[in-house]
Amino acid sequence: MHIRFPLALLAATALVGPGAAQETTAWRLFVGDHAEGRVTVIDPVAADTIASFDLAGPPSLYTEGSNIFAVQGAANQVSAIRSGIAIDDHGDHGDIDITDPVLVDATVTGERPVHFVGHDGDVAIFFDGSGLASILDADAWIAGEAVEPREIDSGAPHHGVAIPWGDYTIVSVPHPENPSNLPIGVNVLDAGGYVVGDTHGCADLHGEASSGNILAIACAEGLLLLSGSGEPEVERIGYDGLPEGKSTTLIGGRGMQYFVGNYGSDKAVIIEPGAEPIFRLVELPTRRVHFVADPVRPRFAYIFTEDGDLHQLDVVSGKIAQTVRVTEPYSMDGEWSLPRPRLAVAGDHVAVTDPLAGVVHMIEVDTFTVAEAIAVDGLPYTVVAVGGSGTQH
Repeated sequence: MHIRFPLALLAATALVGPGAAQETTAWRLFVGDHAEGRVTVIDPVAADTIASFDLAGPPSLYTEGSNIFAVQGAANQVSAIRSGIAIDDHGDHGDIDITDPVLVDATVTGERPVHFVGHDGDVAIFFDGSGLASILDADAWIAGEAVEPREIDSGAPHHGVAIPWGDYTIVSVPHPENPSNLPIGVNVLDAGGYVVGDTHGCADLHGEASSGNILAIACAEGLLLLSGSGEPEVERIGYDGLPEGKSTTLIGGRGMQYFVGNYGSDKAVIIEPGAEPIFRLVELPTRRVHFVADPVRPRFAYIFTEDGDLHQLDVVSGKIAQTVRVTEPYSMDGEWSLPRPRLAVAGDHVAVTDPLAGVVHMIEVDTFTVAEAIAVDGLPYTVVAVGGSGTQH
């Protein structure tokens, strides 16, 4: 007879021995190199490298569920990695299964993949070089099944985006006179690939994120907010109450519904749909390099600035709560693609890559101090974290 104990009872009884269940917390960092086709997998608790995967080109990393996806724009392909950490939610408790990370054999190829968006188990890859987008089931891809992507043609090569939305897909509309300019809006396509309704205008479209049941897309004149369980409902909001400027990058809150966007180079804006006011401006001490939301502590986001400081942003108060010096300065002058720090939240720590020093710094959230620096070969650049807690049998 197999007895499954709730987490609270496990914590109280501290079961040990063969066949016993115990509460386990596990996290893994996936670090992409800036110059080489390599992903390094790190156990941040042991400060040790678990695995290293060779790819065709330097990767930008994304997550969908517990899966990792490596977009290699210069190599014209996207790879998938099983993280090796899976949590099965049973309502009153969750089971955690820990295995080795695995690079999936199947890749998706196309001309210059750039934007990768996951939504409700599906992923969309937009290929800037062709204007095509591939839509796939993330779990099927990760499982190694032979999955034929659903292909969508946006009309012209451009710096665009496609977003899966159930039976629909949201696709950027290229500039009609010069597709090398930023898109001018989005179309909603049905399952057959046909446009539903009118084009939703969004000049200089760049930046999107989801929070709860709302998707936000950044435009020159404001935001598009999409919601609904079927065909998306689209609301347009302007940057009312803000000085002249715009957002070009967005992140979405987890556990609380909000967005944080850049607003120019040295300001951030907190966006709360349905609140009054919707926008709250946050002054930064210098230019922003990267930012992420905290999925464990929903009221916080983290912003790294070019002076080498990491800031904890309290989205409830709208103020910077804590600051710690992490790296030497990384100027935002020069090419946008230069190696600069990136952030990820792994449980009770914020990981900050430091490409020029060849380390990943781990900042303890409670004390907001640098706990340790984990050495990584090459130029550790883009980073994502996968993990959590659950019952291990």
